[in-house]
Amino acid sequence: MRRAGSLLVCLWLAGCATPPTPSVPSGPDTVQLTRVTFADLPGWQESSAALDAFRKSCAVLKTKPDSASMAYAGTLADWRGVCADPQGADFFEKHFTPYRIAGEGLFTGYYEPQIAASRSRHDQYQTPIYGPPPDLVRADLGQFIPKLKGEHISGRVQGAALVPYPDRAAIDAGGVAAPLLFWAADPIAFFFLQIQGSGRLVLDDGSRARIAYAGENGRPYTAIGRTLIAQGELSRENVSLQSIRAWLLAHPDKARTVMQTNPSYVFFREAEGAGAGGTSLTPLGSMAVDLRLHPLGAPFFVAADGPDPVHALLVAQDTGGAIRGPARADIFFGAGDEAERRAGALKAPGALYVLLPNTLAVP
Repeated sequence: MRRAGSLLVCLWLAGCATPPTPSVPSGPDTVQLTRVTFADLPGWQESSAALDAFRKSCAVLKTKPDSASMAYAGTLADWRGVCADPQGADFFEKHFTPYRIAGEGLFTGYYEPQIAASRSRHDQYQTPIYGPPPDLVRADLGQFIPKLKGEHISGRVQGAALVPYPDRAAIDAGGVAAPLLFWAADPIAFFFLQIQGSGRLVLDDGSRARIAYAGENGRPYTAIGRTLIAQGELSRENVSLQSIRAWLLAHPDKARTVMQTNPSYVFFREAEGAGAGGTSLTPLGSMAVDLRLHPLGAPFFVAADGPDPVHALLVAQDTGGAIRGPARADIFFGAGDEAERRAGALKAPGALYVLLPNTLAVP
């Protein structure tokens, strides 16, 4: 599931003549950065999409106190300068220093699906779209054990204990005591919207709405592509968003059972912004990263190889349950058929770079 570990950040810099000076949290794992130049970034170029996305992130960052942590990138005070007036064709080259993130990158894509829905239950509109249940509890484990900072669990209180929340199969079978926002016309289409974490609704009265991630039941995410591979229904070579959906549509008698092998269940809110920080996402300008490790709102350069290579500057504005590790990222392609095609087919190796304000690169 896109929105949803034990990794903590410790910054180590290799081969830097002028190492940056952000505060460094301790932890058993590291994000290793090596200072490079913009000439070292394969296919480097500035982009209006990234600049637009960065402006949106800055609008959110400006509402937070100077002491707010930016992970290994100092505090928000260190970003005030670059967020003051982000504009110009060479803005990022002027104000940032690039660093390569150690490790083999893995890049996937996501998009914003569009499905048919209604505000009332009738006819084909039978699949509920829930808001967060009032009894859903999300616990920040870092408040209890410092080394688990950034880790969360979700459940509900039963007696004096926090117990697991019902899984997908239980919610499908018996529902859940939660606000009913909409009713979807197609359970398979809604399942894929849950995986993406946000989407657009075309309502039966002709109006439109957008829903965004508002919580999940705390159950682990299981990719149903793995289920279909294990059952011999799909091969590892041909599994993709498109082949999985085609199989579900061709096997309506088995589709629900297969979808329920993913016990994770997402709850939504009706909102304009779809990203983790409440910002609206920018196609090929926004991406999801592991926010236990990386700062929300920071610009990253992606060099993703493969049949549909992506070499682009993007801003970390989202996260996801399957986005784990320092060199892991999920690229937002937007909405529509082409965005779906590219996002569904992307699974590529490559390199990931983070851009830090020049003030953090001064010895």
